[in-house]
Amino acid sequence: MDIFSAHAFLPGEQPSKPGPLGRFLPVLPIGVIKTYLFQSGIQPGAFILDPFGASSHLVVEMARSGYRVLTAVNNPITRFLMEMAASPPTRAELQSALAELASSRKGDERLETHLQSLYLTTCPYCQNRIPAQAFIWERNEEFPSSRILQCPQCGNGGEFDTTPEDHIKISQIANSKALHKARALERVAAMGDPDRLYVQEALEYYLPRAIYSLITIINKLDGLSISPRQRRDLTALILTTCDETNTLWLHPSERPRPRQLVIPPRFREINIWLALEKSVETWVTEEKELSVSFWPDLPIESSGICIFEGPQRELAKHLDSIPIQAVVSVLPRPNQAYWSLSALWAGWLWGREAVAPFKSVLRRQRYDWNWHAAAMHAALKNLSPHLSLKAPFFALLPEPEPSFLSAALLAAASSGFNLQAISLRSSNDPVQIHWQRRAFFQQETNKIDNSGLRDALAKYLEKRGEPVTYLHLHTASLAYLAANRCLNWQVDALTIIHTPIQQALESEIFIRYAGTLHSLETGLWGLREYPEETATLPDRVEMALVKYLSHSLDVIQLKIESAINQGFPGLYTPQLGIVNNILESYATMEYSGWTLRPEDSPKKRKADIKAMHGMLETIGRQLGYQVSTIDSQTRIVQWLDEGRSVFTFHMITSAVIGEIILKEILPTGTSCIILPGSRAGLVSYKLERDPVLKKFAEKWKFIKFRQIRLLAEDKTLTRQDWQEKMGSDPITQPSQMRLL
Repeated sequence: MDIFSAHAFLPGEQPSKPGPLGRFLPVLPIGVIKTYLFQSGIQPGAFILDPFGASSHLVVEMARSGYRVLTAVNNPITRFLMEMAASPPTRAELQSALAELASSRKGDERLETHLQSLYLTTCPYCQNRIPAQAFIWERNEEFPSSRILQCPQCGNGGEFDTTPEDHIKISQIANSKALHKARALERVAAMGDPDRLYVQEALEYYLPRAIYSLITIINKLDGLSISPRQRRDLTALILTTCDETNTLWLHPSERPRPRQLVIPPRFREINIWLALEKSVETWVTEEKELSVSFWPDLPIESSGICIFEGPQRELAKHLDSIPIQAVVSVLPRPNQAYWSLSALWAGWLWGREAVAPFKSVLRRQRYDWNWHAAAMHAALKNLSPHLSLKAPFFALLPEPEPSFLSAALLAAASSGFNLQAISLRSSNDPVQIHWQRRAFFQQETNKIDNSGLRDALAKYLEKRGEPVTYLHLHTASLAYLAANRCLNWQVDALTIIHTPIQQALESEIFIRYAGTLHSLETGLWGLREYPEETATLPDRVEMALVKYLSHSLDVIQLKIESAINQGFPGLYTPQLGIVNNILESYATMEYSGWTLRPEDSPKKRKADIKAMHGMLETIGRQLGYQVSTIDSQTRIVQWLDEGRSVFTFHMITSAVIGEIILKEILPTGTSCIILPGSRAGLVSYKLERDPVLKKFAEKWKFIKFRQIRLLAEDKTLTRQDWQEKMGSDPITQPSQMRLL
């Protein structure tokens, strides 16, 4: 079995919106897990285990696909997200709950009016007093620098400087910030609690106005006489408002993905009531309700979710009595920002008891990959003995980076799991990993063979036929090491793994493009020399995709991706950009799917080549050259002057240029590739992504069919005219035109 191509990458559809707390949580394509379970032959109604509970989307997708899902979730916020995803509220329910909160009283005022008054400012156009949508702050400044307005009175809006009046209002709230912070602190950690100091540090990521508003809302929620469902829905709205109103929101970036608690140089302070109203859309979905229970009450129906409120290591000892058919999970990555804020939010929303088992996350300010490898190793080592040998383990590793992959594969290999397959498309897609429990648990003991690793990487690059990112080479290295039983758990294990990978890449057979000395992860890596018969991956994908389209009509994107990924599995999966650029070049979107353009039918393109040949003969003779046809298929034409080659023309109807410019021995004179205009963008894309191809292409001229047709009509064309006009229609538009 070739570990590099053992399983096809499973494509999915991107979610239409990030969902609640989406900036902290893994972004997962929809449908991947359903496809995996179906292809694996796991029958509906079976028990599936998610040992890490890092993604409510994954758990809910499995349950909606007809499975009984058992998951361990230690984070109370993630547990709440899972409950809400399984039993989503309607827009009407959320708006009704928010209306109850809005109409509650704060002194003599409605709560909504009171909270909006905290953000009142003067419209610079009509001078009316209106609530600001947000204020913009510079880090470490005493007052915000600007305010964002949309005046309901005069209709004007924009970003404007703050006023002395705004500063006075902020100062008034700041004068009582100690009292408000004390209330916020007390909900999470009591006096004398050793974690109280860490809670205080987490509170520093909220401005005084936000702390006052949030605690006022939460206190009001405690006193409302509403149904449990309404309380739950209001809790959801308040939770996302807690996130919207901290100082981690870089301005003007819309969706930052913070992993550390770091205040950006410029950040926004949103109007807290507007944040509550905005949260309604965040929670609304059209999904139906699922059955949710809590351990030890397992799902009674054929599908549903059972949540274990704690870490996986505590659940593992109970698994022997449950017929787990598969393990499916998103591998968690360290996120100090999310974990610390989760502890804060859980205390605010449900009190000190709810957050007590999880509060220790506040103590750790930095997470390195060695720590993460050890944590995953401990979890998987506890899990392995309690699984059936027949139960596969499918994991998604989101936002991949080399050390994350190393930690995951090392932890699994050292915990009794054999790597069966691994698939990587790009750094924008989760890596898909297939493991199987070993029949007999034993520690990996083989030493790393540097020369074997080097040769494996060389063969991988030969087969791809193009330079790749370091992430691809690192993943291939780890797959080789796992297949050869070389991932051994020990002190400084990651360094011991990474050193031979780096040493292998120091070999002269590899070359690096546009990298830096400070990081192996920048630039691209390739071979100094490729075998003559090597075809580049994009060229092979193009040929396969066009062949597929020629036999299919109105094919949806997902089906196309699946077919291509089957032909190019594992670590040979083409990036989505390759597939999309080929589709844009050859096909049109009709109804719900892609169809090959009529002009790209084999019969039509064969006629185009014949026509181009005739035009090149005519132009050549008109310019006084001798015309010679080299290729029997009339795809190569030369113009000669006194027996010496002046121009050589390669006529193609595709963008498969690698086999020409990488292997062709250039004759004297100018070498040209004649191609349809619809291929220009695809050729340009290939050249931009492959530095080897781009370098060789500098010696070639690219001329579109339409330019040949235009010049063939010019009966007064001279040799000088030809030289000036042959390249006047480039394969890429000037940069200033691409902006339009």
